[in-house]
Amino acid sequence: MKKKILFILLSVLSFMFSKAQDSTQKQIQSLQDEISMLKKPLKTHFMIRGFAQFGFDASDDNVNFNMTSFNPVLLWRQGDRFLFETELEMEYMTNQLSVNLGYANASYMITKGLIVKFGKILIPFGSFGEKLHPSWVNKCATMPLGIGHDGLVPMNDIGIEIKGGLQLGSSKLSYALYAVNGPTIKDGTVEPTEAGMLAFDNAIDNNKNKAIGGRIAFLPFQNSSLEIGLSGYYGKPGSSVSPFATDSMSVIRDLNYKTVTALLTAVDISYVKMISEIGGVIDIKGQYTMSEVSKASYINPTDTTRMPYSFNNSSVAYYAQLAYRPAMLENEILKNVELVGRYSVYNTPQSSLWYSNKSQITIGLNYWLTWRTVIKADYQMTTVDNGMSGMTSSSSMTGMSSMGATTSNMILLHLGIGF
Repeated sequence: MKKKILFILLSVLSFMFSKAQDSTQKQIQSLQDEISMLKKPLKTHFMIRGFAQFGFDASDDNVNFNMTSFNPVLLWRQGDRFLFETELEMEYMTNQLSVNLGYANASYMITKGLIVKFGKILIPFGSFGEKLHPSWVNKCATMPLGIGHDGLVPMNDIGIEIKGGLQLGSSKLSYALYAVNGPTIKDGTVEPTEAGMLAFDNAIDNNKNKAIGGRIAFLPFQNSSLEIGLSGYYGKPGSSVSPFATDSMSVIRDLNYKTVTALLTAVDISYVKMISEIGGVIDIKGQYTMSEVSKASYINPTDTTRMPYSFNNSSVAYYAQLAYRPAMLENEILKNVELVGRYSVYNTPQSSLWYSNKSQITIGLNYWLTWRTVIKADYQMTTVDNGMSGMTSSSSMTGMSSMGATTSNMILLHLGIGF
């Protein structure tokens, strides 16, 4: 009996030892497989894309063939999570080649709905600058008023961005949050008539503050045909160093802009839908932007007393665009024709030296050679009303001038290519 019990115990122990050994071997093999995967180089991919636009412009004063832009986009991906992208902006203007860096950033995908970007990024303020600025995506040959490198809307900057999206039943929500160097405020020492303007294209910040912002977009329909976006942007564009420190006028020697704040807000809308009743695709785009810069004192160069003046520094820019393409027609020519109409406005502070009230009507006819190659024929009317500009807050009212309204017409024939 004792021998049987001993035999059973030895058999159980032997079985347990064998299982433990097998488990240990499996764990060792698993670790070896993981180490092999880590040693294996990640797959890399390199791609060149981009866009270009060139054509023919005829205005009231001039007629020109032009090379509007050539923007190669370089993309490099390592594995499934890491991506680097950069865009070079090349323009041939005034017999010189101008080369700028549109953006250059690295992206890391943390999860399917969460991406981190760092570097020079396209600012997700509104929808045009980030999504619609390529020449073959923009329905018109020009950008709307107030949007662009010298406009009201920030286009790009250096910093970090977190972006992603959420599924809300049949609806979707996308979001983007960022912190960047931010704008600077023009003090008038370089361009006296631009005192109070914001300058967004800055490689180096002029203070310790960072501009922060974000955009939230809601797509209520399952087919994502409608998108409504809300954007906000806040920063301190001034420096504690006085630009007039060496000025002989003691009254302005300590004048600086360290307490100035800038708040930009925008709402944008996009609706793209194939509608069988009208036999084609309707495309609606729009954006309304407001800029509020806190009140500060500036120097009017035409005021011999050099007394500081101030003004309500508020600007507004908006546009609405409608396009229709009869893509459901059987005719191979007519189905590639697209009608476009756009109205845009850009108003700057009325009592500033750079005041203007601009409005623009653009009527266009596009023909799509391929899905990313388009010929654009536009007729554009721009009205500029400089009104009573440069009105100071001092009693002398020095610098007040009346320019009145002027209207200019232009015909543009451009080829937009995406490659």
